[in-house]
Amino acid sequence: HKPALFHLLQNMEDNSSQVELVLSGDMNQEDEVTHHFHQSHTSKPSQRSPRNICFMVTAALFIFAFGFLIGYLAHPKTEDRISPVCRQSESSEDEDDALSLYFSLFSSDSHEAGSLGDEELGEKVLKIFRDYDMKPWTDEHFVNVQERPTRGTNRVTFRDATFEESGYLAYSANGLVKGAVLYAYYGQVGDFKKLQDLNINPSGRIILVRAGNISFAEKVANAASVNASAVLIYPDSANYTFDEGMALFGHVHLGCGDPYTPGFPSFNHTQYPPVKSSGLPAIPAQTITASTAAAIMRKMEGPNPPPGWGDGGLPDVSYKLGNDSDTASVEVSNVLVGKKILNVFGVIKGFQDPDRYVVIGAQRDAWGPGYARSTVGTSLLVELARTFSEIVAKTEFKPRRSIVFASWSAGEYGAVGATEWLEGYLSSLNMKAFSYISLDAVVTGPFFKASASPLMYDLIQSTLKEVRDFDMFFFFFVYVDNWEAAVLEPMRMSDPAYPFQAFSGIPSVSFRFTSDKGYPFFGTMLDTKENLYNATSMNLLVLTKTAGEIAGQMALRLVHDHLLRLNVEAYSSTIRANVAQINKEIFSKSLFFQSAMGSYSRAASKLTFSIENSNLKDTEQCRIINDRIMAVERDLLSPYVCPLESPFRHILLGSGSHTLGALRAHLAAIKDGSSADTDLLRNQFALATWNIQSCADALAGSVWDTDNEI
Repeated sequence: HKPALFHLLQNMEDNSSQVELVLSGDMNQEDEVTHHFHQSHTSKPSQRSPRNICFMVTAALFIFAFGFLIGYLAHPKTEDRISPVCRQSESSEDEDDALSLYFSLFSSDSHEAGSLGDEELGEKVLKIFRDYDMKPWTDEHFVNVQERPTRGTNRVTFRDATFEESGYLAYSANGLVKGAVLYAYYGQVGDFKKLQDLNINPSGRIILVRAGNISFAEKVANAASVNASAVLIYPDSANYTFDEGMALFGHVHLGCGDPYTPGFPSFNHTQYPPVKSSGLPAIPAQTITASTAAAIMRKMEGPNPPPGWGDGGLPDVSYKLGNDSDTASVEVSNVLVGKKILNVFGVIKGFQDPDRYVVIGAQRDAWGPGYARSTVGTSLLVELARTFSEIVAKTEFKPRRSIVFASWSAGEYGAVGATEWLEGYLSSLNMKAFSYISLDAVVTGPFFKASASPLMYDLIQSTLKEVRDFDMFFFFFVYVDNWEAAVLEPMRMSDPAYPFQAFSGIPSVSFRFTSDKGYPFFGTMLDTKENLYNATSMNLLVLTKTAGEIAGQMALRLVHDHLLRLNVEAYSSTIRANVAQINKEIFSKSLFFQSAMGSYSRAASKLTFSIENSNLKDTEQCRIINDRIMAVERDLLSPYVCPLESPFRHILLGSGSHTLGALRAHLAAIKDGSSADTDLLRNQFALATWNIQSCADALAGSVWDTDNEI
């Protein structure tokens, strides 16, 4: 019994014209420039041309998603469209069984980072990579993580009641803190601004906030910035419909990686400096159950909250902000432990530029069952590895560049495994790895969303157009002018792709199928198979296959095309938008900044012209152009800040005083009188300007070709 993939590829080799009809215009190598830069190149493909081979690969990825091409090849005159849910019954049972088998194989009720369960799952991934001759290897790190107290639990006392909390927040400061409770909604910057407008001082208060909207780490950082003494985070029943006694787990490190080795890889032989991440909080933070929150808030007094803040779902609770008499204490006694974690890798090597690679990764660990958080992503990772391995082994498809498949550990603690790998091999990775595709939490609902580098926006749009037949979902948004607003979201620090993008300067994308209300079971013991199937209306397999097709199509384009499918002109509009916002605050100081923006735009246009007039058969010319494309993201990392203090050095997407966002905020602060540090402002302008100018100079090409043109 041969898999459906094999039969399809065999049929395609025998009758490529039919497949070409289904996928007309889909993978013509000579149309690469047309996709990117609207310049046509034509050639007559041979019977065994790379174009036909790539048709085979594309169709194989389609069968991976739904198997509908088999039906087309059997009945080529059928033209009716069928929704994915209807197609589910027609898709290959073999493919369904394979994915379901992986779901079962990687399901585990206990696989916290560094645990025996985590290691066992890693060994399973390693064996699969070995079975497909992917030259697998492991990457071992010794990291510091926080666990629950070895004896008892963390405690919260309010008036005469004490609450024992089984959940916890890793990397919280330890200690016993007392203060009056202050309800601050979601703990966002705007929420504290509203409290300030009400003349309520949060200094020294224990801040009570709802889970959701922003990460736990951001909530705690925001509270610390207004001198709060501690933070309590609870799941309000208006957003979280599970049992009121369910505990929440998470971390509060405002960063990525091991916070006790910032900027350094946590290898066993590394001599660590005595430093800690600047993102570690200085105040205790603790999750509490909805029942604990309700017991506290029923007895809270004080003024009514601002409009909208009282729309919660806690039973028998009249939401109040609290007053000085609502005293409580928070005791956090988390334990810092060292753990060995393993990242597992496999590679399908390219045949022309094997030293250049796209990385596809997924988190393997979870606080509890982690079915949505890790099981689905890991299953999809190994299924994509299997699919690409069989394509290379059983067809004439030979990828130009390599694909690295990565299974990360300690993702629940803030992408620790991935970040430590980046820190360990940064010098080579930002010269060799040209893209990262994250599969973490890839399916929790029916609607498509993505966070990505602007370089990858066109790739995302063209990929979604290639799966346009799956019209149950809102892929039609990719055809409207504002598709970016409908599909794309900002890449936040909690995004698993963020360290690749903002720390290493590797163009990255993190996409997901989600719901408008989000998935409420992350960080709980309720992230189970049953709850995920219910959240996806029993369409988990269909959605996962569609996610696999999207990831596979993007990877295929990136490793197959002569020129990297990364659009450098996309950053022109991003930089221009930032300059326009700065111009609203102050004009005269930004003239040089505008000049740098113009330099980048001209350099991008010059590269586009070079591509339009390039010979795609000239291997060396293509490699030189690709090197210039690859350098853009890396050159947007600020060379003027210390990675220990500001690890996310990207001036547009990073975090710190070097970013354009920080520059805009400082301008606003000077304008409203809350800051008068004009020397810092001048430095920010100068360094940001030269950062963009340097990126433009590098993009323009060799120094002897520029002649001060840029």
